[in-house]
Amino acid sequence: MFVRLKLRMTANNFRGQPWRVALFMMGVFFGLWWAAGGFLLFAVPGLAGSEKAALLAAGFGGGALTLGWVLFPLVFFGVDETLDPARFALLPLRRRTLVAGMLAAALLGIPALATLASTAGLVLSAGALGGWTAAVTQAVGVAAGLLLCVAASRALTSAFATMLRSRRMRDLAAIALAVLAALLGPLQIGLITAAETADWDRLVGPARVVGWTPLAAAYTLGFDLAAGRGWAVPLKLAITLAATAALLWWWSWSLESAMVGGTPTAAGPRKAARGGAVDQLVPRGMRWMARNRYAALVARETRYWWRDVRRRAGLITVLVVGVFLPVMINIAGNARSPGTVSISMIFVGTLAAVTLANQFGYDGTAYGANVVAGVPGRLELRARVAAFTVYAGPLLVIVAVAMSLLLGEPTWVGLLLGTLAAAYGAGLAANLFVSILAAYALPETSNPFTINTGAGVVRSLLSLVSMLGSAAAAVPMLVAAALLGDAPAWLWLAGPIGAGYGLGATALGVYLAGDLLDRRMPELLASVTPRR
Repeated sequence: MFVRLKLRMTANNFRGQPWRVALFMMGVFFGLWWAAGGFLLFAVPGLAGSEKAALLAAGFGGGALTLGWVLFPLVFFGVDETLDPARFALLPLRRRTLVAGMLAAALLGIPALATLASTAGLVLSAGALGGWTAAVTQAVGVAAGLLLCVAASRALTSAFATMLRSRRMRDLAAIALAVLAALLGPLQIGLITAAETADWDRLVGPARVVGWTPLAAAYTLGFDLAAGRGWAVPLKLAITLAATAALLWWWSWSLESAMVGGTPTAAGPRKAARGGAVDQLVPRGMRWMARNRYAALVARETRYWWRDVRRRAGLITVLVVGVFLPVMINIAGNARSPGTVSISMIFVGTLAAVTLANQFGYDGTAYGANVVAGVPGRLELRARVAAFTVYAGPLLVIVAVAMSLLLGEPTWVGLLLGTLAAAYGAGLAANLFVSILAAYALPETSNPFTINTGAGVVRSLLSLVSMLGSAAAAVPMLVAAALLGDAPAWLWLAGPIGAGYGLGATALGVYLAGDLLDRRMPELLASVTPRR
């Protein structure tokens, strides 16, 4: 009944909605592509006759697959909602019937079918190593592993249904997505480097350990039988079935709250707020500032950088890339001279400043309030730079201190801070002009990576131009680092000299770009207004 209901609802959703059909076909294409890649990954080791490689693929690959089913539904706001549990709240259905029906319907989705097709490569691999008995055993394991994956994803999303419906948790999920996106490049390079230098024989032991956990127990059944460890098959199958039963039990008990939507518990009495209404709008760390337009703008921008998902995603990217890139250049590349360190720090500083390349695009139509109020351009830019530096400044300090410790050169902290400050200040000066002359509108959505159609190339070009201009402005610090090297005097003077250079560049940029902003306020507002 649940399967037929899902098929009928899916077909009804396609009627008169060509764009939904296109998205569905796109999902089918990516599902087939992912299934084909996974099938080859799991089948090749066994066909090549390598028992160790097959065990590694089954243990680590199966474990990663299960973790993906557990984590990605939470990051991407749950699973397929065609059969939403809330729709069955008023029907007289037993909890066991509802769980079994929704589990059967979930097995009919593209992710489940793609997972089944990809893990079918394990059946072929086990058959090549241990004959038809190992293949049949592994087929049972593949089916059990799919049940475990679907049950885990459904149980978690049902348990956290109330939290995922709240605005705060949606923002948290978007931040987690930003972290994952920022880590894609570092993880890719790190995995490639690890694969080139890894001792695969030493990984067999950990793979066997993972194979005894619910994450990958089902995916190693056939390989244990092929290796003569038939006694392990019923034990691992029992581990998988027990974990699946526990997850289904958890899902059945959390399903009721998901059906009714859940309500947050009543909060305790709040303490009376101190100060007036204006004090409550100013962050606590800034209440020493005078009550004027500048303080109001700084307070507003400071709150926006913390509460707006897009802006927080930019800050997370700065932190992740700011730590990863210098480590890869200086440690993994075995190049630890002051010149190479300065180059990496200049890149990090300019990357932090590039976050402001479309600062008015974050505001959208809300920038019209500043236009109507007639906020002077220099005051506007000075406040925005100060608010952004409240967050970017500590991040850059963390990068400098962490790099000096990782390099084993604590006396280089001043050099790193000075180079970062100079590059950051020069980058701010360059990006203030970019944010006024080349601003573009962002779509009205909470996804921090969504951009309007055709704006991807524009965004990439703007970032490239901004970084090149910022790096060119910071060349004097790079030249000084190359000439003076690790001279003791330079290591002590690089910090204040770089800070003064960056501060002077920022002040000059605010002074010149402020006049430009006064002349282009209406055009800027039109540029950042989304077209409906």
